[in-house]
Amino acid sequence: MADPLHILAARLQAAFDAVAGRTGVDPVIRPSEHADAQANGALALAKELGRSPRDVAQAVLEACGGLSGVCSSIEVAGPGFLNLVLDNSFLAGELSTVATDERLGVGVVAPRKVIIDYSAPNVAKEMHVGHLRTTVIGDALVRLMEHLGHEVIRENHIGDWGTPFGMLIEHLLDLGETQAADHLSLGDLDGFYKQARAKFDADDVFKDRARARVVLLQSGDTETRRLWKLLVDLSTKHFNAVYSLLGILLTDDDLMGESAYNDLLPQVITRLDALGLLQQSDGADVVFPPGYTNRDGDPLPLIVQKGQGGFNYATSDLACVIDRVERIGADLLLYVVGAPQAQHLSMVFDVARMAGWLKDPVEAVHVSFGSVLGSDRKMLKSRSGDPLKFIDLVTEAVARADEAIAAKNPELPADERARVARMVGIGAVKYADLSTDRVRDYVFDWERMLSFDGNTAPYLQYAHARICSIFRRAGIDRASVASTTLSVVEPQERDLALKILGFESAILDTLERYSPHRLCTYLYELATAFTAFYEHCPVLKADDDAIRASRLALCDLTARVMNRGLGLLGIDAPEQM
Repeated sequence: MADPLHILAARLQAAFDAVAGRTGVDPVIRPSEHADAQANGALALAKELGRSPRDVAQAVLEACGGLSGVCSSIEVAGPGFLNLVLDNSFLAGELSTVATDERLGVGVVAPRKVIIDYSAPNVAKEMHVGHLRTTVIGDALVRLMEHLGHEVIRENHIGDWGTPFGMLIEHLLDLGETQAADHLSLGDLDGFYKQARAKFDADDVFKDRARARVVLLQSGDTETRRLWKLLVDLSTKHFNAVYSLLGILLTDDDLMGESAYNDLLPQVITRLDALGLLQQSDGADVVFPPGYTNRDGDPLPLIVQKGQGGFNYATSDLACVIDRVERIGADLLLYVVGAPQAQHLSMVFDVARMAGWLKDPVEAVHVSFGSVLGSDRKMLKSRSGDPLKFIDLVTEAVARADEAIAAKNPELPADERARVARMVGIGAVKYADLSTDRVRDYVFDWERMLSFDGNTAPYLQYAHARICSIFRRAGIDRASVASTTLSVVEPQERDLALKILGFESAILDTLERYSPHRLCTYLYELATAFTAFYEHCPVLKADDDAIRASRLALCDLTARVMNRGLGLLGIDAPEQM
């Protein structure tokens, strides 16, 4: 099912091509105050052909031929504009088709094998607000990609390797396994890490033990690996608790930590050297991708092996590319990683292209995002000054939502209110993030994100619940109206119809830019269009039974699109609030 404006665009494109005698003349379709669409490509084409713009516009209209039944009004206006008004009967027919379609008019696309790298917490550290955006944005992209038919592989690239594990394992041994496990199981991962770091910084004997333990870990010592695995497993329980509370799709099967690429790291160096790409710089092995310079204007290297022979993030990230392309066979790699990593990832991708590991049609895309700020416009922190813990943020959101719902609907039973509060609180946190253009920073504001007015999750959830209440009050089964013949008469019905029929376009537009805020904007506009419809077009008290049935069907269809759209963002839509 196509957006009506896309139907017009396709037919006008063919007409422009016919008049031009070739392909590639692209008409511009845009909303208009006085018509549903205008095509102004005639002006450019007239200049190219040396003809009057109005003559060219008329020729395009004649070449269209098949717009009767689609448009109720077609005319050449002004210096050569084409004004086209979609026919209400056409819109009603398209709506009826969508209403009986399980996918609500959203088609599937030619599938790609997509790897989405997101969340990426560190072992022995609690997830904090810095993990919010990567987790929420990545999860929404997974849902959207899967809905369009792509084969999506989730990879949670956790930090589970490297020199800090020497001090962490030694601290675990000092505490004793049982006490350490109890300590970590209680959720105080940060406390455990800070204690280990303090000992490392203050005690030279402990520092020597930690460094020796790193050597044992990297060499594959059985006992050291067992203790390392214990730390990973205890940390993973914490990650899973956060994911479960937040409704994130990631599971243990999606874990792909830094340790998974350890055996590939020497191959990265060997293969780069064999290709003649390795150079020496200050004792380190580096690659100089073209186009990068430091502050002094000198070529900037990507260091792939440190002077002491150690590997780093660049080595691991290049190993990731090799694994994801050569072993998994992915042709689209999405990295949902913060904006500060832009240059690093750009250099990694360029080196991978130089090495031939990334080549058409394989794409690697950095889906960057800004920071979450406090009211002081600095990084959001807890009252203690530490990064705000993810699980504390979510817990507070649910508690605040519970208070708001109790005030709005005091008659809602306590158990139902708790269930709805979880949906609303978590939805509010996710939507506040997703509705912001991901490349921008945003200020975390409890009052705004939990408001029932404006572009917020509670506003959209309440719009959905209000539609459900129409059927509940009338004692009507929503399934009974799904196949009703719809009609479009009033301007508000027309506006709502056009918005519903734009659902597929909104999803495609969102994924074209990997920007969930575009789907959020669509859903807000859908809710706004429904509000205008509901205020101006009586539903249960409609003038006759046919109009009542049509408007009930339009309400149901709106609710289904709203529910599906929110679901694709990972947000639940309660039926009462």
